[in-house]
Amino acid sequence: MSRIGRSPVTVPAGVTVNVDDANRVTVKGPKGELSFVAPHSMTVKVDGAVVTVSRPDDAKEHRSLHGMTRTIINNMVVGVSEGFSKKLQIVGVGYRAAKEGKKLVLNLGHSHPIYFEENEKVSFEVPDANTIIVKSYDKQVCGQIAAEIRSKRPPEPYLGKGVKYENEHIRRKAGKTGK
Repeated sequence: MSRIGRSPVTVPAGVTVNVDDANRVTVKGPKGELSFVAPHSMTVKVDGAVVTVSRPDDAKEHRSLHGMTRTIINNMVVGVSEGFSKKLQIVGVGYRAAKEGKKLVLNLGHSHPIYFEENEKVSFEVPDANTIIVKSYDKQVCGQIAAEIRSKRPPEPYLGKGVKYENEHIRRKAGKTGK
């Protein structure tokens, strides 16, 4: 039995979870609304403030879907109640970020600035010129936008310049040696 899939998801106050006949799980909370179609072989039950996921048998496919389904539902509950954030750091001379209205403006050494637009699912905070905080109630969207920002100038191994996650460790290489 999957240890992750077996554990129940507790629903905090202010969050509602509904499951319809097509196995669509809808979670509503103060930050937003998310929905997910669970695999047809998984059984999702809501008992008051507890959501449980069960599987029909121990087939390999069902075992792998069991923990994944429970984790996605848990991430939806946490997202609509607390939200998720990713912190990015910009390292390099002249590299900086700024926020203009609802746009994130990145100057990363290219010949042009790079823009990212806020929408209803994602928002940006720029506490200083070298820090970006991506916030969202959808964990997948938060990680995807953070990865897209990082991909515009990934950290390089010699000086470590570029956009990196807050706790990311950059493996450094030795540069050229003198004669």
